[in-house]
Amino acid sequence: MWGDATAELNATILEWPPGDGPGETVSQLDVVYVVLAGSLLLNGEELRAGEARIIARGEPRTLVAGPDGARYLTAHRRRGLLQVS
Repeated sequence: MWGDATAELNATILEWPPGDGPGETVSQLDVVYVVLAGSLLLNGEELRAGEARIIARGEPRTLVAGPDGARYLTAHRRRGLLQVS
């Protein structure tokens, strides 16, 4: 839905319909998740609008939108450019 970045920070707002989501991921960065609307199952824990969690880098995370869908903000330190070796 929205995304922006500075030299040091990436922020994104995502929205998923009920029962959908990006599946399991593992980030190389710490990420904060803030639920803006609906609810989100984050590693099996239900987060409702106004709740937030930080997931440490290297920790697997599974995200699934709750029965009313989910809109949430993520923010993390900006990644460097991809390097081809």
